[in-house]
This record gives sequence, structure tokens and C-alpha cells, in this order.
Amino acid sequence: MGTVDFGGVLKEVCLEYLPDLEVGEYTIVHVGFALQRLDEESALQSLELYRKLGALEEEFGDQWGLAARQAGERRPPGTDERTPR
Repeated sequence: MGTVDFGGVLKEVCLEYLPDLEVGEYTIVHVGFALQRLDEESALQSLELYRKLGALEEEFGDQWGLAARQAGERRPPGTDERTPR
């Protein structure tokens, strides 16, 4: 097991498929498993694409705010950005 930084969100993932993965390397993670090593350029291009698609915010970001924006509503009372998720 290892800790992976998803743009500031730290998650434990299984490194069974990439046991030699080192700190500072990039990987594709799916359902908690590190599946493939990426070079930095490919990783940064992928991250930018996910940002443009809103996938990073959807996965790790402001869930209350995202739901409110998608519904065309204001954030529900008591759900400011400091509210634990």
C-alpha cells in the first residue's frame, strides 16, 4: 500500500501491480489500485483534461457546491466549503 497525492487529496492505494513505484512518479489509479506508471508529460496532460471536464472537482472537490451549481441553485445553508465531506 502507498499514499498517492491527487492534487492535494491524499488516498491510500494498492501498489500490488506497481511494487517498484517511487515517490515523485505518476500513476493511473482505478478503484484504489495503481495500474500504470506515466511519464510526467502524459500525467500533466491527463490532469489538465480532467480539470477541463470537471472530473477532478467531481471526484475530490466541493460536492455541495458542485451539486448546487448543476441544479442552478445556491449552496444549501450550513454547507460552506469548510464543512467536512
